[in-house]
Amino acid sequence: MATRLFRPWLLGNLNRFFPGKKLGLRAILILALGFAVCIIIYLGTLRVLTYFHSQNELGVILSLKIFQMAWITIFAMLIFSSMVTAVSTLYLSSDNEIILAAPIKADEIYLLRFVTTTISTSWMVLVFSLPVFGAYARVFEAGPLFWPLLLLAVPAMALIASATAMLATVILVYFFPARRTKDIILYLSLLFGILLYLIFRLMRPEDLVNPDRYGEFIEYFSAISAPAGPWLPAGWSANLLGTYLLDGRVDWLLAGLLITTPLVLYFAGEIAMRRWFFAGFSKSQESFGGHMRFRPTRSFPGTWAWIWRKELKYFLRDSSEWSQLFMVGALVVVYLYNFKALPLDRSPMPTDYLAHLIAFANIGLVGFMAASLAARFVYPSLSSERGAFYLIGSAPLPLSRFLLYKYLFYLPPFTLLTLLLVLVSNHLLDIEGPMQWISLFLSLLLTWTTVAMALGFGTYFADFKSENRAAAMGPGAILFLFCAILYQLSIISLGILPIYRLVRGWLRHSIMPPTDLVILCLWAGGAVFVSFLLAFIICRRSIATLRK
Repeated sequence: MATRLFRPWLLGNLNRFFPGKKLGLRAILILALGFAVCIIIYLGTLRVLTYFHSQNELGVILSLKIFQMAWITIFAMLIFSSMVTAVSTLYLSSDNEIILAAPIKADEIYLLRFVTTTISTSWMVLVFSLPVFGAYARVFEAGPLFWPLLLLAVPAMALIASATAMLATVILVYFFPARRTKDIILYLSLLFGILLYLIFRLMRPEDLVNPDRYGEFIEYFSAISAPAGPWLPAGWSANLLGTYLLDGRVDWLLAGLLITTPLVLYFAGEIAMRRWFFAGFSKSQESFGGHMRFRPTRSFPGTWAWIWRKELKYFLRDSSEWSQLFMVGALVVVYLYNFKALPLDRSPMPTDYLAHLIAFANIGLVGFMAASLAARFVYPSLSSERGAFYLIGSAPLPLSRFLLYKYLFYLPPFTLLTLLLVLVSNHLLDIEGPMQWISLFLSLLLTWTTVAMALGFGTYFADFKSENRAAAMGPGAILFLFCAILYQLSIISLGILPIYRLVRGWLRHSIMPPTDLVILCLWAGGAVFVSFLLAFIICRRSIATLRK
């Protein structure tokens, strides 16, 4: 019976990635772009680690410290993602009625949801962490046991995150009031934001590059050499691999903890499932209560206002959507705090040059954040219409106009977020002059184009049968992320030379040569033209596909 439960999920995912059991163009593009992104991650990590490794022993210890911090941050994000997914799959999934009506035990349901939740929430982390680990293995010249230990550590961390999330979900849903079942996601978001902030503060990253805070160098070296998060499973994985990379020694205690902890948490969740699942599921089917007073409909100045009102109401009524703003706020705080904690005054490079270099790199970071948020909020916005889309299709409103109003609805919040990140970070870096305007221009251009690409890809790969926005993020969302990142890297890479010449001339108080001004104008005009053309082609092709 257990194998039959997995069959619909397996066949459904195979059909999404390989429709008609064929390796179509979409699957080829996803694989090709994924491979390209992995190569970029590998080369970037290899370059950074080689620089650290070429320094003294302190550089080696710092690279391992970064390794540990990355593990802990990924683990926190995996737990949050698994808890959100567990609430949807265990209690709010549309196939629950069919599964619960069949002669299936709670243990089998738990196994199904545990495996599918683990795969759906952690497969991307597992895939894109391999280039990073490969770079560490090459720089540290890892021994033959590194990859077997990696195959133990990475899946163990994902299984621990999923088991912890599902156990907590079953307990929370049992004790929460029935009409507040969906609001659990709000509290999980708050807990995640607090957890992320505490983890960041406990790791004290600013102390890694500030030996002046310690009385002696030995004390400083001892502080940064201490294992990060020894009480977290992610710390176990990081310390297990870090010990082997540094000393070629296997810590069998940590290996044993990584093997036994997923089993213990899984069986604990299975016991909780037997005792509390059906009671919690029964409560989740009750009415939300309350009453609604119908009032006369107010008139709005135009069609766009009605669509904006609909989008805003849908967003505010779904706590799983607006509660994620707390997570975004926590990420923004941590993001901006990094610039405040940068020790620019102790850098061997001149402070002005280093600050402008960081400001230029910040453009790419802002673009990546915009792409990630667009994939979560903008991409599934059309699929979330679900069965009600026929009302829009039958309305006397062109589909292109409807998508334009959607785009204009999402444009202001993304613009405000981009302005906040760029202006505050530039203020903390004391950036003035042309770099201030270039970062604003380029960040806004990348953000606006990325939002349009997200809406276009979401229209092309619209899934009106999805249960929620998270379920609508299938292969199309992955393809959008890859294309958006490659687009941003291309625009930024082509602008390195003209921006460098402009900023260098401004810092030296020299007049910019006419040829450099022409190159800069050609690059800016070309970036605007390519961005507009790319967004226009994607949206037009998507609208034509949706009309069919």
